[in-house]
Amino acid sequence: MKHQELSQTNTVQEGEKVKLSTKGRYGLRALIDLAQYSGDAPVSITSISARQDISERYLEQLMSMLKKAGLVSSVRGAGGGYVLAKDIKEISVGDVLRALEGSLEPVDCAGLDPGGGCQVSDNCVTKYVWQRINESINKTVDEIGLDQLVDESRRKNCPETGQRLCRN
Repeated sequence: MKHQELSQTNTVQEGEKVKLSTKGRYGLRALIDLAQYSGDAPVSITSISARQDISERYLEQLMSMLKKAGLVSSVRGAGGGYVLAKDIKEISVGDVLRALEGSLEPVDCAGLDPGGGCQVSDNCVTKYVWQRINESINKTVDEIGLDQLVDESRRKNCPETGQRLCRN
């Protein structure tokens, strides 16, 4: 089933996992697809939609956000579509997720912000736990490059040929 619209910010209940919204998950899939299939020509929303099973309307919203962040460029007219705005090696998963999700920090601790207004910040030691969790997540997504994901996708989808353009 194709997703039709951007989801609202999720509130996490006790026992639930912190999750990325469909913006981040689908947007990353779309950008991997774009990088894998673009070559020298723009990739249409229609073709990404068909391969990734994401609605064209939703992809337009995601691509608009990625364009605003400087990660993709649009090409108008016949044969138009989207291309990467930067070299694939210069785009990290963190760049993509932050463009679509905003901050990736799961813990918003006022004690980490000097002007945050936390009354117990000077004596609080748990803020160091939250800081390390936040730093760990950002470091991890920043170390994974879009090029690595495209390479992995090619290995998984075209192991027998190693071809750049996999159509399965």
